[in-house]
Amino acid sequence: MIKHLIAGIQRGLGLHRPGRSLLILPDDIFLVSFPKSGNTWTRFLLANLRFPNEPATWTNINRLIPDPTGTPKKEFDRMPRPRIIKSHECFDPRYPRVVYIVRDPRDVVVSQYHYHRKIRKIEDDSPIEKFVTRFLAGETCPHGSWGQNVSTWLYTSEGNSRFLLLRYEDLVADTARELAKVAAFLRLDVGPQQISQAVERSSADQMRKLEKAQPNKNELMKGSRKDLSFVRAAGSGGWRADLPAPMVARIEEAWGPLMRHLGYELSSQSASEAREYESLGILSSSRDL
Repeated sequence: MIKHLIAGIQRGLGLHRPGRSLLILPDDIFLVSFPKSGNTWTRFLLANLRFPNEPATWTNINRLIPDPTGTPKKEFDRMPRPRIIKSHECFDPRYPRVVYIVRDPRDVVVSQYHYHRKIRKIEDDSPIEKFVTRFLAGETCPHGSWGQNVSTWLYTSEGNSRFLLLRYEDLVADTARELAKVAAFLRLDVGPQQISQAVERSSADQMRKLEKAQPNKNELMKGSRKDLSFVRAAGSGGWRADLPAPMVARIEEAWGPLMRHLGYELSSQSASEAREYESLGILSSSRDL
């Protein structure tokens, strides 16, 4: 009874988190990815680009680039438009414009494994092989598997002028160049100096410093282990050292054509297998997803 009363009061004051009940506006822009694909970093980049007079921190990021599952409704109501909103959801036809961040699933699973250690979902001695099995089955987060999440967006939206596909690896390789692409897609009137400032303010080192200073200021880290950093390697290709070869093979077997379509080279696929895929039209047709 009391619990329902409190929930009703929070809803009346706009203190509840809207989640999927969020009223989506026609000029909203959604920043979408499968978890641990670079969404948080990109949020910092865009927040620092759009709000240069209020540098992004772990304290204010949920207000600057809000999350329907972590930001109160009253903050959504106060936001300047167009709003840039975080999401991990599979394809949602209500989203007017979307920047979708994709990352090599071999790196994603390693990053997610260590994040689950940080938030105490798994123990340090929990084998990564077990985690990979759950990852492939879509059991490590509520947004489907990596392949399901990515496919729903590519099949429905790739090539659409209201959809921008952003590869995490490209963002790592040349952050300023990729951020400029996003700024153009969002129709933000910014120049090279503003982009450079946003990149500097959102560097991995700067985000780690902020994390140490504000360890409990964001839902992503509240109550988590302080000996493990949320901002970990902040790079690409770490799976080569961290992921056992049989696990690499399982991921590539599950999503090989999709990974190749996105430009990720497969390590376990022989040249003859690649030619067989191509002869069957799997790889070439996947460009038309």
